[in-house]
Amino acid sequence: MVMFLCALAVLIVGYLVYGTFVERMFGTDKNNITPALTKQDGVDFVPLPTWKVFLIQFLNIAGIGPIFGAIMGVMYGPAAFLWIALGTIFAGGVHDFISAMISLRCGGKSLPDIVGTELGKNVERVMAIFTLVLLIMVVAVFVRTPAGLLASMTPDIWNVKVWAALIFVYYVLATLLPIDKLIGNLYPIFGASLLFMAIGISVVLLFGDTTIPTDLAGGFGDRMSDPDTNPIFPMMFVSIACGAISGFHATQSPMMARCLKNEKHAKPVFYGAMVAEGVVALVWAAAAIAFTGSYEELSIFLSSHNGDAGALVQAVCDNWLGVVGGILAILGVIAAPITTGDTAMRSVRLIIADMFNIDQKPILKRLGVALPIILGSYFLLQIDFSILWRYFAWSNQTLSIFTLWACSVYLLKQNKSWIVTAIPAMFMTAVCVTYIFFAPTGSATSGIGLPLEGAIAVGCGVSLLFLALFLRSRAKYVRTLQSD
Repeated sequence: MVMFLCALAVLIVGYLVYGTFVERMFGTDKNNITPALTKQDGVDFVPLPTWKVFLIQFLNIAGIGPIFGAIMGVMYGPAAFLWIALGTIFAGGVHDFISAMISLRCGGKSLPDIVGTELGKNVERVMAIFTLVLLIMVVAVFVRTPAGLLASMTPDIWNVKVWAALIFVYYVLATLLPIDKLIGNLYPIFGASLLFMAIGISVVLLFGDTTIPTDLAGGFGDRMSDPDTNPIFPMMFVSIACGAISGFHATQSPMMARCLKNEKHAKPVFYGAMVAEGVVALVWAAAAIAFTGSYEELSIFLSSHNGDAGALVQAVCDNWLGVVGGILAILGVIAAPITTGDTAMRSVRLIIADMFNIDQKPILKRLGVALPIILGSYFLLQIDFSILWRYFAWSNQTLSIFTLWACSVYLLKQNKSWIVTAIPAMFMTAVCVTYIFFAPTGSATSGIGLPLEGAIAVGCGVSLLFLALFLRSRAKYVRTLQSD
């Protein structure tokens, strides 16, 4: 319980203190007119109430990520609680807030545009392809997951293919219709439900007859049954993404940057949504081991359910929250992934439209941009789910590297404290490169398969190389200013 309370306190205090520092460092200005007002088009640039923007942003970035990721990640041990709390405050919150503010200041630019402006056109092209593939992969992944769950709960005639088709049709509608129609009306309900579920679980954890066996006496070492195959570094930092830092978030923030009416609301909306997601991840990490009794029992439970974290979510909600909990579990495990997939598809449309300067006010032009997305998503749906998930995990975190380095360059040019993004950029670079070089070839986490020490050396080396390139560009930029 102590570990859980300390991590929760870090999230709350971190938002109030470090979040405020980052906000002041960037310099939000309530007098700046936002793109929602200057580019209002009734489709994507639509001013929305701040509370609604927050709930949409929260559900955009959350989905099932902070639930499933935290459940799988807490099996590494108490270190998971540290990563959720510290990662959210010093990495994820900064990543989401700064990228959103840059989009706000740049007229609602999409992520590849932002990266291209700061890191160059060649990087932008690579980033655009990488981002588009990742987002279309998200669409495919989050069609299959809820379709399978819905099929298991309905008569045989409503099989996976039928549900997948229906979900896909919804995705297309959510992509084409104005942001304030389907998404603007449905997301606040589902976002509030996801938060309410976390609050209900928290009440049981704090005041119910439960114990959170964090096992601090054993230190922060790996609790996995196969620590040689699943070392905390880098595996845990990839497993727990949405509850600490996720590159996917930076693809979603520009969508809400186009709906925010005042810059002063950026901290509670973007940094705040990330902290709320961190709290959800923390709650589910604690609930997972409290419900099963230990890290070992959690592993046994998941193994007996073929690694399906959704089974644990259902069991926890049914046992701790009763009938209401069962309904919330359905919303959390089925509606949440659907509300991740639809905004992923919408983000792809926005990115393509920005790349080719295609006006998105006429619906026929929106449909024209959406057609290749639909075809690409359908193609990926034919690929084995385990293969899709294998590459989604590390590519999602890799996306955060591009974003953080681009944010660092932007802050440098604005004469602001670039160190706040450069440090997490270095860390995530080391994590992702180490992961790619360490993960055994042919496994569920397929990588190159180097020994851990060698993979860490490569990861740290690449991180230092990126820092050296950044510092060289910084020196060049300073000389240019001096010569002017």
